[in-house]
Amino acid sequence: MEPAGSEQRGAVRELRLHLVTWNVGTASPPPDVTSLLQLNSLGPTMDMYVIGLQEVNSRITNFLSDLAFDDPWSIFFMTVLSPLGYIKLSSVRMQGLLLLVFVKHVHLPFIRDIHTHYTRTGLYGYWGNKGGVTVRMSLYGHTICFMNCHLPAHMENTEQRLDDFEKILEMQFEGENIPSTLDHDVLFWFGDLNFRIADYGIHFVRESINNKRYNLLWEKDQLNMAKKKEAFLQEFIEGPLQFKPTYKFDLYSDVYDTSEKKRKPAWTDRILWRVKNLCQHASKEGEFSEEEQTISVTLNTYISHMSYGISDHKPVTGTFGLELKPLLSDPLIILNPEGEWSAEHDVLISYSAVPEFPSSAWDWIGLFKVAFRHVNDYVTYAWVEDDEISSNKDSKQIQPNRTLIEKDLTQEENSWMQKPDNLESLDEF
Repeated sequence: MEPAGSEQRGAVRELRLHLVTWNVGTASPPPDVTSLLQLNSLGPTMDMYVIGLQEVNSRITNFLSDLAFDDPWSIFFMTVLSPLGYIKLSSVRMQGLLLLVFVKHVHLPFIRDIHTHYTRTGLYGYWGNKGGVTVRMSLYGHTICFMNCHLPAHMENTEQRLDDFEKILEMQFEGENIPSTLDHDVLFWFGDLNFRIADYGIHFVRESINNKRYNLLWEKDQLNMAKKKEAFLQEFIEGPLQFKPTYKFDLYSDVYDTSEKKRKPAWTDRILWRVKNLCQHASKEGEFSEEEQTISVTLNTYISHMSYGISDHKPVTGTFGLELKPLLSDPLIILNPEGEWSAEHDVLISYSAVPEFPSSAWDWIGLFKVAFRHVNDYVTYAWVEDDEISSNKDSKQIQPNRTLIEKDLTQEENSWMQKPDNLESLDEF
């Protein structure tokens, strides 16, 4: 997908988003996630992956190690996705809750105002074993928020789940002019929400599942029941539950719990979304015109993945189409490598910024390999003010550290020198 340019101002774009929620039960990553991420799909590739995990191993030794280094799950997904042209845009972790956002390089110039937050709800708000982790951003000028939650377990705790979710919704991002969660144009809510199937006994539930008569269970699903009563939930949309309840399974099998507890199956793992404009139009007019919409969300698939057995939950994925009219089409910064780059010569970078760019003494420009994993995965960098060598009203020039570049260009000559066009995908941060 080509980046938006000035000539595309006002043109409608459709981005493809693949969202994953998975309670991994403290397990290590599986050998392969090709089907989970739909990497063999014959359709267009995804523009963004959003991966929400619960119960990532958070024992003290693991957690302290993960604070110093990337955790095994983040490393695993970066290893899979970075060679395919995705960068880890943002991540946030709170004990066992982990949220990762990956995006194609081409969209980076049009993603801004990235913020993260976490909300503890365990032990009266003092413990992070339950709660929510959130990433928000501006995508082509539209505000998007992703919220990965792990709510209280057990059949009888429906009200506690609802209270905790309301508390998570009330969180505020740090920074000026950052909207509240419900004021974002689109809000995705997902995770191990732990809602159960009420009233029906285990034998009726299992028999309905065996006969694929899932619709018999929908009306007693606690989340569906709550959506009919709770006003703040009625604005959230969910696709049809046309897959088996995703909890609780024996490990490495598709057999429901055979332990002494014999947990009743439930759709604990869910993906919902909310479009702000739809809510406003519905409340004010009772209907809305698609022509007035600047962003819309379409659910393409909503499925579980039964082949993964590392935990007692099966992962759930939702693939979405985001149709939007870009509210911005020019990057804040345009970078241009000057001349031929080699290990024998000093290298120059020129750059220009839009007038409203909020420059800082801490601004830096990084040099990255083509398949870089995240923003700190640079070869070298230059401080914009310290390394500036010339300036005019249209652009400025800086000179990065030659020693570090020389070392990398020498070691990676094939990948760097024979494909200078690869730098173009990074020209417009």
